[in-house]
Amino acid sequence: MPMYKEEVDPSLQALESRQEEILKRLYELKSAVDGLSKMIQTPDADFDVTNIIQADEYSPLTANAADLDSMLGKGYGALKDIVINANPSLPPLSLLVLHSLLCEHYKILSAVHTHSSVKSVPENLLKCFGEQTKKQSRHEYQFGFTLIWKDVPKPQMKFSIQTMCPIEGEGNIARFLFSLFGQKYNAVTSTLIDSWVDTAIFQLKEGSSKEKAAVLRSMNASLGKTPWLVGSELTVADIVAWCALQQTGSSNAVPVNVHKWMKSCENLAPFNSVLRLLK
Repeated sequence: MPMYKEEVDPSLQALESRQEEILKRLYELKSAVDGLSKMIQTPDADFDVTNIIQADEYSPLTANAADLDSMLGKGYGALKDIVINANPSLPPLSLLVLHSLLCEHYKILSAVHTHSSVKSVPENLLKCFGEQTKKQSRHEYQFGFTLIWKDVPKPQMKFSIQTMCPIEGEGNIARFLFSLFGQKYNAVTSTLIDSWVDTAIFQLKEGSSKEKAAVLRSMNASLGKTPWLVGSELTVADIVAWCALQQTGSSNAVPVNVHKWMKSCENLAPFNSVLRLLK
């Protein structure tokens, strides 16, 4: 009997080749994922993250400048104005530190007012921004910063973009105000900063005694590797965490690294506004 050589459809051959290539790539991807999984589960994972943080490029706060028009909206001749409503029964201390820092960086027209919903406000809160040393015409300032003591459940902030919803919560407002310095961070650093801000607000400031103790242990471990909570420069995480410790009265009984870090914060002039307020 004659033998006939079976003809293979070229399109079928091409399909088989593509399938083999796909399977090869999937295997390589699985190997890569397995390798990453092992790396993440090792005790050295934290050290790797620390290296990423330290490799981030920092620059002094006074060296950068944010685009105020893009962040606060165009003023069309009027002064850009940040307005914050806060309850005097629980002053948002971190916002006072940030106001002082911003005053070192920008020309700010500062004001403190009392809303009719509040019966009385302590004198020190009415003077929490200090005295405006030099009165200038409005157009000479870069933006206004107005604090209104009002009966609100949590701090609220609005600025000159009229259609925006208020930014609520001390942590969120602090993040926004710090962004006015124009600092840029990589994704790892940004995530860690956000995490520390949330931890400071929801656990250190509002949590149980066990939660606070756990946070202090984590802070102590972190500050054993870097001088500030996230890397080698002050961030909004340090400001919010320091203020939370001051507000909860936990600043005296802290681990050694946390104590050293607190002193580093207090050596910076903007923190003095809060220290004067708490006397």
